[in-house]
Amino acid sequence: MIPLVYHTSYSRLVLPPKHQFPITKYAHLRQHLLEHGLVCESQFISPEPVSSADICRIHDKTYVEAFLEGNLAPAAIRRLGFPWSEDLVIRTLHSLGGSVTSARLAFTHGIALHLAGGYHHAHHDFGSGYCVFNDLALAARLMIDEGRADKVMIVDCDVHQGDGTATLCAVMDDVISVSLHCDANFPSRKPPSDYDVPLPRGLGDQGYLDSLSQTLSYLIRLEKPDAILYDAGVDIHRDDNLGHLDVSTQGLFERDLMVLGMAKEAGIPIAAVIGGGYSANPLHLSERHSQLFIAANRLWKQDN
Repeated sequence: MIPLVYHTSYSRLVLPPKHQFPITKYAHLRQHLLEHGLVCESQFISPEPVSSADICRIHDKTYVEAFLEGNLAPAAIRRLGFPWSEDLVIRTLHSLGGSVTSARLAFTHGIALHLAGGYHHAHHDFGSGYCVFNDLALAARLMIDEGRADKVMIVDCDVHQGDGTATLCAVMDDVISVSLHCDANFPSRKPPSDYDVPLPRGLGDQGYLDSLSQTLSYLIRLEKPDAILYDAGVDIHRDDNLGHLDVSTQGLFERDLMVLGMAKEAGIPIAAVIGGGYSANPLHLSERHSQLFIAANRLWKQDN
């Protein structure tokens, strides 16, 4: 069975009224997957929190300690987008642990799916855009440091460019950052990834899928990664509050099927995180995020 990684802290964070971040979507997604028979309870694995020592492999120690101890400057907290709290610390450590756990599980099962993650706006010494620490860069670094892989590719299909991932991976020759994103969107300043594919607003399903297919098939052959970490953000959806690429729900499914399928065909372990997705309606978000799990079932259930 496909391992699914989830922790109850993901949706337990209390945010101010009318806060833009849909914090309940993680719990709603888990319930949606179970209620629709897409997964079963026995597939879920609860991750351990990641250690501060591991976080410091890629992040500045002073920044890490300031966040964990509640000593960030007000400007740094505003940049994060979340008010600091003990619950935020707990959620952050477990969600990073979830992405690391998913990456490790992928080497055993071929695939693992994390019902959170995708904190690609977190830089070496500061967080941004609801991202405290960068789970994708950390998971990649640990997979290499633990001897599981010599090269890891991060494939970021969130609508926003992974600026934090780009800067962190710029000093890691063995981690390849790939970002397909809406060009006219946050962040305004986009440091170069190893491979950037800026896309125009209103691209639609066919244009998006064509760009992804050409990019990923070429890069898998060129880079020959030992593992892929996939950010399956659904904010490329046409009805997302922060996205502008005009991709349909069917387009999300076909995207996820393509990325997972290319990894499986090449025999490359893949761990996926759900990434961004913004809507006031949790049911809409659950349907969009569930496409990743439907695609994984299509590809891997035939092996069971």
